[in-house]
Amino acid sequence: MIGNSPSTSASADLRHVAHHFESPAQQFDAAVQGMWLFLATEILLFAGLFCLYAVFRANNPEIFQHAHHYLSKPLGALNTVVLLCSSFTVAAAVRAAQLGRSRQSAILLGLTLACGLGFLAVKYVEYQHKWKEGLLWGFHFRSPEAETPPASAAEVPVTASASTAGADSAALTRPEQSDSAPSATAAEEPSATFRPVTLAPRGLRAPDEPARAGTPQQQVRNVQTFFAVYFLMTGLHALHVLVGLGLIAWITWRTWAGAFTPLYFTPVAMVALYWHLVDLIWIYLFPLLYLIH
Repeated sequence: MIGNSPSTSASADLRHVAHHFESPAQQFDAAVQGMWLFLATEILLFAGLFCLYAVFRANNPEIFQHAHHYLSKPLGALNTVVLLCSSFTVAAAVRAAQLGRSRQSAILLGLTLACGLGFLAVKYVEYQHKWKEGLLWGFHFRSPEAETPPASAAEVPVTASASTAGADSAALTRPEQSDSAPSATAAEEPSATFRPVTLAPRGLRAPDEPARAGTPQQQVRNVQTFFAVYFLMTGLHALHVLVGLGLIAWITWRTWAGAFTPLYFTPVAMVALYWHLVDLIWIYLFPLLYLIH
């Protein structure tokens, strides 16, 4: 669809043809080649990130196996469907521009813009949740020690035969066990265990493996490594989505103004190519980060 060149008939409108091109067809072919060269550099960029992911996963398989449970698979799947729909609408917009249906093309581009904004809205919900729960990168990852009292106070044992004063003292030194905090049963449910719950430094217990009485909790250290990779890859992709939305908004306005014809729709086709790459990258990110165990 995008590879079809404009007509080279004698009646071709040459207003949009640069002086160093002989025809609209030659200009279109040059634009396609230049765009594919740019997309190749983008592919190399994300290929490096995929190699980074592979190296970290190979060296720390237990981190990626446990930490990916803290990502929302339904939200990731929703974003995948949204981007697939946007790929269809932007391709249909290019076809409408080829046929000279400017109004239809502008509407389809508007739907693509809405899908892209929906993708970013869902991503904002995910990022906000990770930020509130401290599931971040590097030193920004909130370890349990930062939210518990000093060891000298926290390690005071409380037995069933303890006195009332001792129990009151332990309650004052353990604010996380107050009435306002969620119960231990609720904290162990898979849907509620988003906050680090083990006593291991920078550790997480997998949400599908609740702690059992009398047995040590399964711990994974240095979980911030996974979230560093997650935010790096998804954040860079979100930046590309923002750039794509700006370009789509620009060509939507120009399409509505009647700037494109069957003989000149190159900007629409080039932006569509870029948007298809953005969608394709997410198709790889979603299973790598959300699904693969």
